[in-house]
Amino acid sequence: MVPDDIFRKAVDAAKSVSQHAYAPYSKFPVGAAVITEDGSIITGCNVENASYGLTICAERNAVFHTVSLGLTRIVMVIVYTPTETPTAPCGACRQVINEFGPQAEIVSICDKPDRRLQDRLDALLKDAFGPRNLQK
Repeated sequence: MVPDDIFRKAVDAAKSVSQHAYAPYSKFPVGAAVITEDGSIITGCNVENASYGLTICAERNAVFHTVSLGLTRIVMVIVYTPTETPTAPCGACRQVINEFGPQAEIVSICDKPDRRLQDRLDALLKDAFGPRNLQK
């Protein structure tokens, strides 16, 4: 369970970092905030590329930034889009989050304060492939 003050800070951080998104092609800036088990908040935004396949989503950017700081236990990911309806992480992002937070809460928020999606990752990515599958 994430304390309310940390949750609110993470929501603000996800909204704020979305302003740094590089989204000249999709015009769809996204911000994400990862909350780790120690209460750290790490952010990421989407960064597009003219070679579309090289684009990175905000969620993966935030997860990779989290790991680069030596943190590997994710308890929540907040995804912010400046839209009227919340947008859940794509399949690739769900798979990456699974590596470090298979039971993490995923909260998708948007500009409408009364609209949000929330579910655990293991419900969004049922029977996910992960580290346990590689154990002999």
